Amino acid sequence: MKRALYILTDLGCLVVFVAIGRSSHHDGLRVGGMVSTLWPFVVGLAVAWVLLQRRRRRGDAPRDAALVVVVTVALGMILRVVAGQGTALAFIAVALAFLTLMMGGWRIVASFARRRRSFRRR
Repeated sequence: MKRALYILTDLGCLVVFVAIGRSSHHDGLRVGGMVSTLWPFVVGLAVAWVLLQRRRRRGDAPRDAALVVVVTVALGMILRVVAGQGTALAFIAVALAFLTLMMGGWRIVASFARRRRSFRRR
């Protein structure tokens, strides 16, 4: 059950990333446009989570964010090229930075919370 929550949290990070990007470029938040921009990254995220599972990782540790972000962005950008969408260098840099902060950030907060609960139990 926790793994599903972690995956949904990462998915939420992707939705926020795409929504901010589309809004800042005046592309709007129409469902079709959101899905068109989002799907390559969702595929990348799914592959990242399969890799985490194969490595027997829970996916909530800060170091798991590195794998999730790199695979999500790399595969997402490759799929964007295949689909005829843009992949400017600035877009790649922004995607890496934003998703590292968001996906790494929730994992860092969760890690501190776990440590705090563990410390209180002693």
